[in-house]
Formats: sequence, C-alpha cells, structure tokens
Amino acid sequence: MRTLSLHYPLAVFVLTLPLVGHENHVHVPGTPYSDKLAHAPRPLPDRIVLTWRGDPATSQAVTWRTDTTITRAVAEFAVANEAGRSLKGESVAARTQTLTTDLSEAHYHSAEFTGLTPDTLYAYRVGDGVNWSEWFHFRTASRDAKKFTFVYFGDAQNDVRTHWSRVFREAFREAPRAAFTLHAGDLINNAHRDGQWGEWHGAPAWVNATIPVVPTPGNHEYAKLDEKDANAPRALSMQWRPQFTLPEHGPAELAETCYWFDYQGTRIVSLDSNRLHEEQVPWLRAVLEKNPQRWTVLTFHHPIFSPANDRDNPKLRALWKPLIDEFKVDLVLTGHDHTYARSGDMAGRARVGSVNAAKGYNQVYDPAIGTVYVVSVSGPKMYDLMSDAWAVRTAEDTQLFQIITVDGGELRYEARTATNRLYDAFTLRKREGRANELLETLPVETRRPPKTTPAGSL
Repeated sequence: MRTLSLHYPLAVFVLTLPLVGHENHVHVPGTPYSDKLAHAPRPLPDRIVLTWRGDPATSQAVTWRTDTTITRAVAEFAVANEAGRSLKGESVAARTQTLTTDLSEAHYHSAEFTGLTPDTLYAYRVGDGVNWSEWFHFRTASRDAKKFTFVYFGDAQNDVRTHWSRVFREAFREAPRAAFTLHAGDLINNAHRDGQWGEWHGAPAWVNATIPVVPTPGNHEYAKLDEKDANAPRALSMQWRPQFTLPEHGPAELAETCYWFDYQGTRIVSLDSNRLHEEQVPWLRAVLEKNPQRWTVLTFHHPIFSPANDRDNPKLRALWKPLIDEFKVDLVLTGHDHTYARSGDMAGRARVGSVNAAKGYNQVYDPAIGTVYVVSVSGPKMYDLMSDAWAVRTAEDTQLFQIITVDGGELRYEARTATNRLYDAFTLRKREGRANELLETLPVETRRPPKTTPAGSL
C-alpha cells in the first residue's frame, strides 16, 4: 500500500477581539460584564415573583419575565404532592405586556390562581406550555388567626447584588417559613434602571418565587422617565406594575402602591408616602374603620418620626398620625433614613434632644395608644443619627432585617444584623379594652458598631 503524504504550510491564525465588546453584546475577557448581557431576557422564565392581588387565603398571583419571542404564556398549579411526576397542573392563561427598558425589550407575564383552599400547600410552574420553570411551592393563608411570621426590610437600594443579598439570605435562614417579605421602599437606587431591578430579583433568587413579596414604593422608585428633560415629571418605576401584581383598590392614581390585605388576623396596609398624601387620608380611614382584624400593621417609606433632624416630615405626620392614633395602629414600618430607630416607652429614661422636644415628639411612644414606630435599613448605604432622642433603640452603620411574629394576642419583634446578631427586640401584648402592653426585651449587648462610612445623601 502506498502512503500518501500531505504537506501543509504552517498557518498562523490571529483572533481579533473588539476593543469594546458591549456594543456587539460580546463579552471581552478581563472587562466588566455588561448589564445588557447580565440581565438579558431569554425564552425561559426569570424574575419570578409571588404577590397578592386578592385574598391570600384563596388566591395567589405570580409574575415573570421572558424575551419577546414568547407571546403565549401560561401557569400551572396543583395541590402539592409527594410524587412530583404525578402532578397534574390546572392551566391558567397569563396576561402579557411588553416593556422596553434602558437595556432591552421584554415580555412580562402575570397569572392569578383563584378559588384555592385556605391553608394548603400548592405547587406551580410558569412558562409557554413547552419551556417551563421548575415547580415551586406556596402556601395559602389560613382563614383563622393562626401564628405566622414575616420579614421586614428597610431600604436595600445600593449594591444590591454585592451587599444586600447576604442580608436577605441570612433573613431566610432565620425565618425559612416566613409568610411574606415586606419591603419598605427604595428597593433599588434608580427607578427605571433595569440592571438594578435585575440585581434586586437576583439577590433573593428562587425565594421570591415561593415566599410572596409585599413592596411599598420609596422615593427612589420615582424618577423622570426622560432624565434630559428638566420639566419632565417624576414617574413610578416603569418596572413596578409589570413586575408586581398587587391590589388595585387604592385611591385613583395610586393603584398597586397604596393597598391592603388581611393575613391570618392581621391587616397589612401599604401607603404611598411619595405623593397624593391628602387623597390617602379618607381611604385610610375607611380601611381602618372597616378592619375586623385584631392586629394592624402600616408600611410606607418616609418616616413620620425621623432619626435625622434635616429629614423630618411634619406635613405627613400631621395628616396621617391622627388616624394612626385614633385607630391605635399597632406597628408602623418605614425606611428612607438609612439608620435604625425604634420608639418605645421611655418613661423614667433620661434622654437629651432639644430639637425633638421643640417639635413636640420627644416622647413618641404613647402608652394610651400603644403604636410602635420603626425606621430601618437593610442595604449598605448609611446616614448619621442626628435626631434620635425619641427612640429607645438606635443604630448607625448597621445593616438589619426584622423578624416579626404574630401569635394570637402577642406580636413579637426582633431586629437582627447582617451577621444575624440580635440587636433589638420587644413584644406587644393585646389587652381587652386597653392599649397594647409593650414589653421591652432588649438584648444585653447594646453597643453600637464603630462608625466606618460617611453619611450618605438623598
């Protein structure tokens, strides 16, 4: 057999990479990965988040995102079982809308499961009928006033992927069976920036798809749609309503930012402290007057008692506090000031604070009313404490999450640091015909961490 020998000249192949790959949506090794690539939508569902639009005992809403090739979206749900392959899901058609952001065009889909059985574990998945997410679980609320826990976060806002994610995950480790997570505004920093919303969805990851989210908007959820137009009005984040399916029973123009729902003996009320404050007064009165629940929790972004003397909200306090007092609201959860401050019974405690005294709220906690006010921060952006004489417990430069448990006639509250150190605690106890009894259960350790960062800005 003759051997055929082939001789090829030596070839040199040179691969030329673009100097800047982002314009071509190609990543260049050794350069930052672009937001456009990192947060690009795909045919597969992402940013899956549970919320409520109706009764938590009999319904559940879910929202998710895909790219624009997906024009038919569906969700399937079934009572959860112990043999996954035998799940037979009931199909629900989703509503789809197109959203064009600074990074991409995407489709947002929302579906609502209704007619559910209270206090029941369900499985669900979302997709296009062919390409599906994994199956997730959620549990409907009980019709009875059963014990439950929820997690409250102050502002996440900045460095969400880098520094807020560990706070959220530590909170989940502490309360893995939480009924919901409550976010008191400033979830991100720039209202319409899709990359920041991508980080916010990414930090909790799959947890948002199994523990419902209760968000209230902060000032950073409002911004000009056209940043170059000096006269452009501030608008709610373009992502807010497409990505959260929330009740629409609030005042006109405040759909899905001002709302309420009942959960196992507790009424949760979200107010929009960014605008239309007066319009919310009659609405809030009606919500509180017709409240059959034993407990009432309010959340809004701007505190009516601020730990910063240059960020006081006297007009908001004058409008909303009379209703809070009249109906003896139990707990008010806020953010905005990037510190921690919590009101309590300071009778017999020597506190200084001429500014607070002059404003008439040196003693915020009124034993005849019993409302406790909290300002907290979960992200890494920090401010100085400047007006904290009204508060029984404060912190600077400390990322926190709060675990709140409602159990019959008691509400137990814990504030924990990013390392899960117990920082603050109290119990509210219901008393027939009287205001709540406040039981301070502060941890022995009360040392503040040393100040390490300069005060932030709006």
